[in-house]
Amino acid sequence: MTSSPLTLTDINLIDPDVFGAGPPHAQWKLLRQQAPVFWHEGVEGLFPGFWNITKYEDIVTISRDPLTFISSKGITIGTNPDNPSPAAGLGKMLITSDPPRHVRLRRLVNKGFTPRAVAAFEPHIRRITTDILDAVSPKGRCDFVTEVAAILPLAVICGMMGVPQPDWPKMFELTNRVLGATDPEYQTQVAADGADRPRVVEATLMQGYMEMFQYFMRMLAERRRERRDDLVSVLVEADIDGEKLTDEEILYFCYLLILAGNETTRNAIAGGLLALFEHPDQRERLQKHPELLPTAVEEILRWTSPVLHMTRTATRDVEIRGVTIKAGQKVALWYPSANRDEDVFPEPDTFDVGRTPNDHLAFGIGEHFCLGAGFARLELRVMFEELLRRFPDIEPDGPVERLRSNFIGGIKHLPVRFTPGG
Repeated sequence: MTSSPLTLTDINLIDPDVFGAGPPHAQWKLLRQQAPVFWHEGVEGLFPGFWNITKYEDIVTISRDPLTFISSKGITIGTNPDNPSPAAGLGKMLITSDPPRHVRLRRLVNKGFTPRAVAAFEPHIRRITTDILDAVSPKGRCDFVTEVAAILPLAVICGMMGVPQPDWPKMFELTNRVLGATDPEYQTQVAADGADRPRVVEATLMQGYMEMFQYFMRMLAERRRERRDDLVSVLVEADIDGEKLTDEEILYFCYLLILAGNETTRNAIAGGLLALFEHPDQRERLQKHPELLPTAVEEILRWTSPVLHMTRTATRDVEIRGVTIKAGQKVALWYPSANRDEDVFPEPDTFDVGRTPNDHLAFGIGEHFCLGAGFARLELRVMFEELLRRFPDIEPDGPVERLRSNFIGGIKHLPVRFTPGG
C-alpha cells in the first residue's frame, strides 16, 4: 500500500510530535519547491501564525537585516509577543535583543569567545573528553547522549561560568526542562488530555526557568562578595555606557549562556555519531583519513542543524519572492531546510565528510551568529578524534529516542556498545 503524495495542506511544523521521528525534511523540501514563503496558522490563544522561510538565500537576507526583522518580539514559534512567558526573556537577553543594545551586550563577553580564547581551551577540552571516555570505557556500553555527548559541553560552559562540578547534573536537568518542555520525558506534570498540554508545557518551562534564576541569584551574591576568574564575575563587574548591568540582566545572561552553551553542542555530537552509524562508508572514510575531521565537523553541523528554527518579527511591510510580509508578522527561519537547499548544496541529502565548500547555517548568520560557534567546533573535533581512536568498533545498542521539539533538533537517548578498555 503506497501513501499519497505530500501536499501543502499536510504541512504541520508546530506539533512537536511531528519531530519525534526526526526532522521533517520532506515537508521542508516541498515548501522549498512549491511555497518557500508559506503562511502557517498559529494556535488561537497561544501564539500567532507565522511565515515559513525555507530557502537559504531568504534566510540569509532576513538574518542580515536586524532592523527590519527584529528578535525582541520572540525567537520561537511558540512565543506570544502579546502575552510572553518570562522564560522567553523578550528584549532582555543577548539573543532576544536588537541593535544597538545587542552589540553592547555581546561586547561584554566577546573576549571569552575569540579564536585565540577558544584555541587556548583545547588541552582542557581534551582532558575532559579523556575523562568522559575513561568513565564509560570499562563498561563496554552506555547511553551516548547522557554519559558522553551531554557531559563535554556542559563541563566546558559550567567551567567558564564557575558552576561547581557537583551542580552540573542539576544544570543538565534544568536545561532539559527549559528546552525540552514539549517532551513528556522532561515534563514535571502529566497532561490529562491534548487540551491540557500547553498548560503542562508552560508549567515545566517556568519551573526550570525559576530554579535556574534562583541558582544564579545565589552565585551573583557570592561573586559580589568574592570575585573569581569566571564569566559570572565578568558580568557582575561589567557596564554598558557607564551603567552596571541590573541583577535581572545578569540573570538572563547566565540563563542564556547555560542553555545555549551545552544543549546544541550535545545534540550535534550525538547526531554526528548517529550520522556515522547510518553512513558506514563515510565512517570508514573518516577513520582511514582522520585529516578529514575539520570538514567532517562542518558536515555534521550541516546535517544535524541542532537549532531547528529562529523567528523574527517584521517592523515594516516587506516583500519576499512576491509575498508581502506585513509589519508585526513573524517569520520562522528553518535552518535544516536552508542546509539542504538544492540551490546551494550539491546532492544535499548526501552525508559527505569531505564536503567543501560547506557554508551551512547551523550557527545562523549575521547579527545573531552563534557566540559559541568556535567552542562547538572544537568540542566536536576533539570528541570525534578521541572517540574514533579509542572505540573504533562503537555501534548502536538499541533504538534512538529523539526529542519532541520543533525548536531543538535533539536526541535524548542513543544506546551504544564497544569493546571495553578502549
